[in-house]
Amino acid sequence: MIRSLWTGTTGMNAQQLSLDVIANNLANTSTTGFKKSRADFQDLMYQVMRVPGSQTSVDTESPTGIQVGLGVRPAAVQKLFTQGDLIQTGNELDVAIEGAGFLQIELPNGETAYTRSGALKRDSDGRVTSSEGYPILPAMTIPDGSKQITISETGVVSVLIGDDTESTEIGTFETVNFTNKGGLLAIGRNLFRDTDASGTPQTGTPGDDGYGLLLQNFLEGSNVNIVEEMATMITTQRAYEINSKTIQTSDEMMQTTNNMV
Repeated sequence: MIRSLWTGTTGMNAQQLSLDVIANNLANTSTTGFKKSRADFQDLMYQVMRVPGSQTSVDTESPTGIQVGLGVRPAAVQKLFTQGDLIQTGNELDVAIEGAGFLQIELPNGETAYTRSGALKRDSDGRVTSSEGYPILPAMTIPDGSKQITISETGVVSVLIGDDTESTEIGTFETVNFTNKGGLLAIGRNLFRDTDASGTPQTGTPGDDGYGLLLQNFLEGSNVNIVEEMATMITTQRAYEINSKTIQTSDEMMQTTNNMV
């Protein structure tokens, strides 16, 4: 009965973590470029009371043995980088990546972060930045007097300046991909950092093999499916209740035993 108390406790802790992940997914249903997470679990070690194959008599052996599991533990919380819905905005500095890849952002400390959020802005110096004001890499500045900004599917940025009738190319977007996107470190503000698990960033041109195209006037929405998350939340809640019932039942059985003494 003591085993069941602690096993039920590990189950409640696991379902609480699962609910925390679901809550974060649901909270970010409207976050541009957000990628949902999924909690993965593993069973804990087993108490082996009889080894499978052990002798039960001179001529027979146990076909299965007796192994009692001791609960569950979190194994991973994984980001799922499936494509989100493409939302048309009409804003000329909104860019969605259709396919694989990330935009590069320069952090205030000079390091590079990566994002799927293409809600770009222009600061007072004309630099193209993220919503936080962090510059896009490679650095790009829109000249004063620019009337129209065009971003091609392959990342070429052109503008019409003043009374010009021909556009002027001012830069090119690069996208970055990783061997293991699930190994990226989420640091908030729609940004990721590379890690040893993600592998080194591989820079390429939008539209190249393995790199998605850029769509101007679009944003990539969150890939959270509300109905799916709600169904998972109901399952998680019921599992939490069942594990709490395990603890309650174990306690009642121990109380019955004590009353027999």
